[in-house]
Amino acid sequence: MGNIRLFWSIVKRCHFEKFLFGFLISFFIVAMIILAVEPGIHNYGDALWYTFVATTTIGFGDVTVVTFPARILTVYIVVYEILLVALLSGVIISHYLEVIHRREQYTATVLLDKLEHLTELSPEELQQLETRARDVAKKHRLTT
Repeated sequence: MGNIRLFWSIVKRCHFEKFLFGFLISFFIVAMIILAVEPGIHNYGDALWYTFVATTTIGFGDVTVVTFPARILTVYIVVYEILLVALLSGVIISHYLEVIHRREQYTATVLLDKLEHLTELSPEELQQLETRARDVAKKHRLTT
């Protein structure tokens, strides 16, 4: 449940919910229009199934469209879905990079504060600082 809340907070923070809700509304409207214009689709469930298969790019082929309006709507909803996945991936990655950057800034700030007050640190705190410095040096050597 926590992962869903985190996901939704990221979506809301980036104002991505409008794009997401737009996709969901478009999905159901496209299915309705395809049902109306496509002679081979006889019920709304089949229209939803076709729209789902098209947007997930599975393409089973059990339901196909033959009319020009239905094909245009299929292109529209598939392009919308591709943009949705691409933008959503970018939003999530951007959020996590921001979190990592904030953690690095916090760590650097704490380290600089300790270095400024080096004479006030206890022997245990000095030992911890030395251990951290060695860990950072090891990581830096591995990455360069």
